[in-house]
Amino acid sequence: MATCWQGLWAYRSYLIVFLLPIFLLPLPILVPTKEAYCAYSIILMALLWCTEALPLAVTALFPIILYPMMGIMDASEVCIEYLKDTNILFIGGLLVAIAVEHWNLHKRIALRVLLIIGVRPALLLLGFMLVTAFLSMWISNTATTAMMVPIAHAVLEQLYKTPTGKDVEEGSDNPTFELQEPSPQKNVSKLNNGQVHPVPPASSEPKVQKDRQQLRFSQGMSLCVCYSASIGGIATLTGTTPNLVLQGQVNSLFPKNGNVVNFASWFGFAFPTMVILLLLAWLWLQVLFLGFNFLKNFGFGGQEKDQERAAFHVIQTEHKLLGPMTFAEMAVSVLFVILVVLWFTREPGFFLGWGNLAFPNKDGESMVSDGTVAIFIGIIMFLVPSKIPGLTQDPEKPGRLKAPPALLNWKTVNEKMPWNIVFLLGGGFALAKGSEKSGLSEWLGDKLTPLQNVPPPAIAFILCLMIATFTECTSNVATTTLFLPILASMAQAICLHPLYVMLPCTLSASLAFMLPVATPPNAIVFSFGGLKVSDMARTGFLLNIIGVLVITLAINSWSFPIFGLHTFPSWAYSNATAHCMVGQTNTTMPRP
Repeated sequence: MATCWQGLWAYRSYLIVFLLPIFLLPLPILVPTKEAYCAYSIILMALLWCTEALPLAVTALFPIILYPMMGIMDASEVCIEYLKDTNILFIGGLLVAIAVEHWNLHKRIALRVLLIIGVRPALLLLGFMLVTAFLSMWISNTATTAMMVPIAHAVLEQLYKTPTGKDVEEGSDNPTFELQEPSPQKNVSKLNNGQVHPVPPASSEPKVQKDRQQLRFSQGMSLCVCYSASIGGIATLTGTTPNLVLQGQVNSLFPKNGNVVNFASWFGFAFPTMVILLLLAWLWLQVLFLGFNFLKNFGFGGQEKDQERAAFHVIQTEHKLLGPMTFAEMAVSVLFVILVVLWFTREPGFFLGWGNLAFPNKDGESMVSDGTVAIFIGIIMFLVPSKIPGLTQDPEKPGRLKAPPALLNWKTVNEKMPWNIVFLLGGGFALAKGSEKSGLSEWLGDKLTPLQNVPPPAIAFILCLMIATFTECTSNVATTTLFLPILASMAQAICLHPLYVMLPCTLSASLAFMLPVATPPNAIVFSFGGLKVSDMARTGFLLNIIGVLVITLAINSWSFPIFGLHTFPSWAYSNATAHCMVGQTNTTMPRP
């Protein structure tokens, strides 16, 4: 019997993929409407995404097969959804991020900031969080975490290395670097008769307590890296994929929205949210892993100066090993700054941007998008040489001259570009478009009309909690892809600004702090050892609550003037919202 269950478990992915479509067949058979057909597709894809029986990107391709066969959309219409402007922005942003990683510019930035901040416990924690959050705003959260965790452990190794030679001769382990509890054999002594007696408390207890403190600080340092990587990603439109999912869904569901979600508007809303959440996370980690002795946490106790100098020396040595800034690093830095400036000034909203002035359409809106800018800078990186232009000898072919390589080459891009996310984004946009075309969105809107009696802040808060819980077990991209079209329909049904629920739920999808499987940064930190699931769950639970409260504050205050949330927008009006007055002020909405 046990062997039978083991066999079923071993083949669980195959069984799910083959049996799940059959179990769901009664829905389209008993209710032969386009709405039911679309619901069948969405439920099937949602369950496959949750179980990961198939790769996420493969499941995202299902609409190409199901929608044409069910008469929901033509194949040509479905395929267009897989390479929209948002996908182009994703690719262009990653081209720049890959160049930053390829030339080690991110490591230079990280080490330089750590040298400025110092290595006192609380400041060291803050320094790693600031650096990780800043880098994850521009490059992938996974790459940022993978780079920062080894640096953190190298610093901790020096910070807690015993300065005397006695412990080295006795074979003393470094409890922080190895992230293990001290061996119990070190706390006992043997007499000649073979009996084991504990070492007197006066000599053993201080060491055990110190080892415990070191282990706790190591756990805090590891968690601060993965948490700040997730928090930092919410600050920019390209920082994490759910943000791009939101932009794509808004543009797909509401084509006349006037590019309301762009790089500048998102940054104005999400960056203050990120800063507040990051500082609160730092305080929570400090209290949990360093205790309430803030004088000691900030290094005013006057002890362990040797260890701090040794840790500082490690960062200094790593920084010196990078050497002087190369031409390639300087070129990437300049192009990166140009990209950010162009993003901010293209169509900021509160003044005419260069996109409105140089490339306007008939309505005066910019015809150039954020994706256009990203691809433009990305292409330039394939043209700019990585060294000062000149001719050198080709080492493989003596006697021949060779030009320096460009900042980017296709081999590097092909290896580091997460192409699966492009398909995953496209699958989400196809789902949203299918919901609209089939009438499922309108049907959902009618069913959700009773929610009009619930105060909007309560709706937003409950939805944020639900999304934050759901994203612990499911990919954050899949979570936003599934929920955002439903939330948009709900908002239209109750005459609520769609962004009032879509924005906070998108941010909540990044609050994956409790489980190692919730997000790749958590898994990377957990793989280094020293952390139990209970450690991460206990720390992440309160951080999730803090995150939801901060997001609720953001959506009910400074987001109002940025996105005009006071009134129901004209671009969200449809036949399903005939009972709503365009531009009406919702009296149940909170006033900032």
